[in-house]
Amino acid sequence: MSTDEGVDRLVRVADPGGLGGLGDLGGVKQDLLEEIMSGSEPDRVVEVPRRRLRVRRFAGVVTAAAVLMSVVPAAVVLRGQAEGGGVSPIPTVDAGVVYAPLAMAAAERNPRLLIDRAGWKVTDLSGFAEEQGMIRFRRGGRELEMNWYSASVYAYRYSDRLADGPAKSVRVDGWPGELFQNLNGDFTVLLRPRDDVFVEMSTSGSWSRADLDRILADIVRVDVRTWLAALPAEMVMPVRERAVRVLVGVPLPPGFDGASLDGIGVSDSYQFGVGVASRVGCGWIAEWQRARASGDEAAVRRAADALRGSHGWRVLRDLDGAGDWAEVFWEYADEVAAGTVRAGYVQALGCR
Repeated sequence: MSTDEGVDRLVRVADPGGLGGLGDLGGVKQDLLEEIMSGSEPDRVVEVPRRRLRVRRFAGVVTAAAVLMSVVPAAVVLRGQAEGGGVSPIPTVDAGVVYAPLAMAAAERNPRLLIDRAGWKVTDLSGFAEEQGMIRFRRGGRELEMNWYSASVYAYRYSDRLADGPAKSVRVDGWPGELFQNLNGDFTVLLRPRDDVFVEMSTSGSWSRADLDRILADIVRVDVRTWLAALPAEMVMPVRERAVRVLVGVPLPPGFDGASLDGIGVSDSYQFGVGVASRVGCGWIAEWQRARASGDEAAVRRAADALRGSHGWRVLRDLDGAGDWAEVFWEYADEVAAGTVRAGYVQALGCR
């Protein structure tokens, strides 16, 4: 059975519209879950419109352009690096790893920069589209965030950075750019447009200019397969398999289509959780509106109960510990459960 078929079967077995085993995946037979989790069919590649997904320091924009086709287990060999006996985090990828052609094409168009120094890990990722995206690296109390944008907005970003003071020339793996430092001591590096995109790097935490110079010297541009392989395994897990885990204990609205999850794409756990919860919550609000308009009081109560019960969804509790989006979700969910709905929920929750 394919992964897609497994999720669709899961939705049917869960009896959408009832609140008993509706979204309780623990009530679904173990063999069904194993079928879903072991599926190897490719996820469909879907582009989604830009939208604000989280309300915290980084208002991430998620534009998923591609996902893994399949991954054959392969050993990853790390190159040694003389830094306290550590190793480089940049892998040499086994040829057995196979990616969807469109995933390869999307990665080909983005900058694919990695920090070739031991201890730096990718902690956040919001998609990787051909013109914009974000990847964040962390080591200890320091973070370096890389955002890439269309070259068309470079002049604006450069002019905006000049408010911090004059630019100083730097190079990153041969890529010329300018360095700025604001009054708070944080650094920003703007790499000049290349291949129709440019990169803006920004620091947070305690950085000196010497610290930054060392890291800039260790940033390298890698090939497509190496860049994809360097991402944490969870971020590149096929969407449907990942969603099965997130949906444990979450009631699904009537007619919920597993294909709606495909657009979430490659992202960190926060962005992914938001994407899944958004689709489920928006589905319940739409069901509440439909039921109320048709006078189906039983369906109105079911939808209200589902939204009221969202305070117990594990995915939202996890999100609440990392950002503010869950609080926004609960605000709108509670209003609907109480009998009112504001038009602003569409934008606030990212409904499509």
